[in-house]
Amino acid sequence: MPNSLELNVSPALLHTFANHPFHVRKDMEMNELVDSIRESGVIVPLIVRSRPEGGYEIISGHRRCEACRELGIEKVPVRVQELTDDEATILMVNSNIQREHVLPSEKAFAYKMKVEAIKHQGRTTSSQVGMKSQTLDWVGKELNESRNQVHRYIRLTYLISPILQMVDESRMAFNPAVEISYMTPEHQRWLQAEMELCEATPSLVQSRRLKEMSQSGTLTEHYLHTLLTEQKPNQRQKFFLNQSDVQRFFPPGYTPEQMQNTIFSLLKTWGHAHEHTQSQQELER
Repeated sequence: MPNSLELNVSPALLHTFANHPFHVRKDMEMNELVDSIRESGVIVPLIVRSRPEGGYEIISGHRRCEACRELGIEKVPVRVQELTDDEATILMVNSNIQREHVLPSEKAFAYKMKVEAIKHQGRTTSSQVGMKSQTLDWVGKELNESRNQVHRYIRLTYLISPILQMVDESRMAFNPAVEISYMTPEHQRWLQAEMELCEATPSLVQSRRLKEMSQSGTLTEHYLHTLLTEQKPNQRQKFFLNQSDVQRFFPPGYTPEQMQNTIFSLLKTWGHAHEHTQSQQELER
C-alpha cells in the first residue's frame, strides 16, 4: 500500500473525484449515514490524495463528506495516499462498487474507468485484441462479474443520456438497452422521441433489429413508429379470476380445482349455445 498520512481537514478542502461515476443521493441510506455520523462521528477516515492546485481529491468517502457538510462538522478524518491517476481510479471504483444500491449507469462508467486504468498500467498483453479480452477478464474477476457482463455494462456508456436515464429508472430493460447502444446517436434520439410518443420500449428482438438497421443505414423514423406500435406477446392483455370473487357462487367445501372445472364446463356449454344462436340468426337473414 502507498505511504499514507492521517489528518483532520476541513470539508472545504475536499473535492469530488474527477468524473466521479457514483452519485451522492439524498435517500434513506444517506439519511441513515447522517444519523450515524451525528451520533458517533466519522469512524472510518476518508481516503484522499493531494491535488496540485491545493486541497484533496476524495477517492473513497464522498457520502461521508457530504454528510459532514450537512451536519456542519468542521474537521473530517482523512487518510492521504499518494497515488497515480490509474491507481486512484481503481481504488475509487473498488471502494464504491460495493454499495448496496448502485445504478446501471454508475456501474457502466465505473467499469469503463477501471478497464481503461488497467490498460494504462500495462497489466495485460500488448496485443490490442488480447488486451481487451484479458482486461475484461481481470475486471470481471475482481468485481465478481463475467467478462461479457462487464462488456455489456460498458456498452451502456454509449447510450444518449435520456435513454440511459430510462435504464436507471427501470423504464427500459437492460438487455434491450445494450443492443440500442450500438445505434448511432442520431438514431437513438429518434428512438427516444418515438418511445415518449408511443409510451413503449422495444423488446430484445426488436432492439436487435434496430441495431442492425441503424448499422446498415436503413433505419427510418417511420419504421421506428411502426415497430413501437406493434403488439408484443408480453404486452397482450391477460385475464384473471380471483378465487375470492367466484367462491361465493359455489357450495362450501369446493376446492379451487372443482371450481375451475365447473367454470370451464359452463363456459363450454355457453360457447355451444352462442354458436347455435348465431347459426339460427344467419338462417333467418
